[in-house]
Amino acid sequence: MEKIKVIVASRPRLMREIVLEIVSAQPDIEVMAEAQDDSTIIDLVGQLHPDWVVIALDESDNKPSICDLLFGRFPDLKILALDSGKNNCIFYRASISIRSSRVESSEKGILDALRGRRPVSSGLVEVPGNTKVN
Repeated sequence: MEKIKVIVASRPRLMREIVLEIVSAQPDIEVMAEAQDDSTIIDLVGQLHPDWVVIALDESDNKPSICDLLFGRFPDLKILALDSGKNNCIFYRASISIRSSRVESSEKGILDALRGRRPVSSGLVEVPGNTKVN
């Protein structure tokens, strides 16, 4: 069985140590590294390719800004953000939104689509394996 690979980067230090203790005790989870501050997280993820990163949740409950940086470079990564003060935990993952539009079947339609111009005809299109999108 392949282990779940995790980097723990949660602040404050006490919270990080508690998470490390809990996660390290699990036979199916491997703690790959501990990041003591946000500045090293991106480098560690790039070097170690973990499945998960555990980070601190901002006090505002807004998505931590590092999520966008991480998902921009590592779209398959999963992030668990913790806020010990509010006893709050949020799971973040990236997802792709597939959109489609009908394109006029002509030279102009093809060239307009390639140039990012609005297609002449539009409507719902069934994308295999997905729901109908506009």
